[in-house]
Amino acid sequence: MANFSKPTAPRFSVDVYQNEFLPEGGRDVSAIVTVTSTGGGTSGGHAGHAGAAGVVIMVDCSGSMDYPATKMRGAREATAAAVDTLRDGTRFALVAGTHVAKEVYPGNGGLAVADARTRAEAKEALRRLSAGGGTAIGTWLRLADRLLSSAELTIRHGILLTDGRNEHESPEELRAALDACAGRFTCDARGVGTDWEVKEVTGIASALLGTADIVADPAGLAADFTAMMEHAMGKGVADVALRLWTPVGVEILFVKQVAPAVEDLTGRRTEAGPRAGDYPTGSWGDESRDYHVSVRVPQAAVGQEMLAARVSLIAPDPAGGDPRPLSQGLVRAVWTDDLAMSTSINPQVAHYTGQAELADVIQQGLDARKSGDRDGATAKLGRAVQLAAASGNADTAKLLSKVVDVVDAATGTVRLKAKVAEADEMTLETRSTKTVRVKR
Repeated sequence: MANFSKPTAPRFSVDVYQNEFLPEGGRDVSAIVTVTSTGGGTSGGHAGHAGAAGVVIMVDCSGSMDYPATKMRGAREATAAAVDTLRDGTRFALVAGTHVAKEVYPGNGGLAVADARTRAEAKEALRRLSAGGGTAIGTWLRLADRLLSSAELTIRHGILLTDGRNEHESPEELRAALDACAGRFTCDARGVGTDWEVKEVTGIASALLGTADIVADPAGLAADFTAMMEHAMGKGVADVALRLWTPVGVEILFVKQVAPAVEDLTGRRTEAGPRAGDYPTGSWGDESRDYHVSVRVPQAAVGQEMLAARVSLIAPDPAGGDPRPLSQGLVRAVWTDDLAMSTSINPQVAHYTGQAELADVIQQGLDARKSGDRDGATAKLGRAVQLAAASGNADTAKLLSKVVDVVDAATGTVRLKAKVAEADEMTLETRSTKTVRVKR
């Protein structure tokens, strides 16, 4: 049983890294915004600032989970380990997912409160889980949403495990469920084995601002579930938004999370008053993330300067009032005729531009490989090897080396491997958006 102290509300800081200097006629401004939260998580302090947390674990119980039998056994053991990791007082529920969603525990349309008794009851209920039926993940998510909305919660989180493709509902039905759940709870998604669809699992995590990963061997599920639950138990504040205010005439090109993983937030903007919009970032504990903000400003003469954007962190007011600002940073534009100043690329911007390209070319290379375009796959995956080596992304470089033979990493010269284990290819695709932090 975990013995977590209740998380406190973290304090936020915003740091902006950019080259603010533009040549005459220059218009595009990029900045890396580093958001850091400290003093939250499980670091101690006064516990009264954080509200109740709720977690729903959704376990795939479709017929394929019995082949091999280690999958169902691993899922039961992993979920039991996650239940043991629940902090006292956390609300929780277990859901069995097939072509329908079924409450496993507590089974009364609501959430149990974690303590020694309810943990033991939940683990007893898990022992009775068996495999049979199809897969309709949207129904699991909608049930999780109903359960999490049955109590007054500050942190709402889901953990979803699947081993197969979502064959018993249409892509449109799953998309509708994700749209209905987005902003209501966050969700980590895991695929066990190699018979599931990477884009489905990563799409679920992306829409619900969680993490996605592969657990190729069911024996690794318990450790993974424990780590996921520990991370969820460290969250201290939910529904944090990155608010971007821009002056008249400034166009927003994109807003992306670039560390710890690439996630394009541009299309998720919600309006927040004149010339301001909010981009969702989900729940926070003790952690740091990087965001790439790119805007286009009006032309100006040498010697002029302007505020190109103001970036703020916004969180809901626990008392129900207007959202409260947590911290802010400024993005500037200054026009100069000094060539060295205006052509210098900020190291943080350059690094994360490369990391975003790395994620793109891995996906393009794997898609080309699947479609039989060997030349296209070789070119794209070769560029990926080059980018991974240049940026020091050793984890991605190692995954790439299982799909291609690296002749020269510096030039991106590679050969496609004749035989690639399905688990290796799926691992590379699932983890392609994970980035390495820039060295400061």
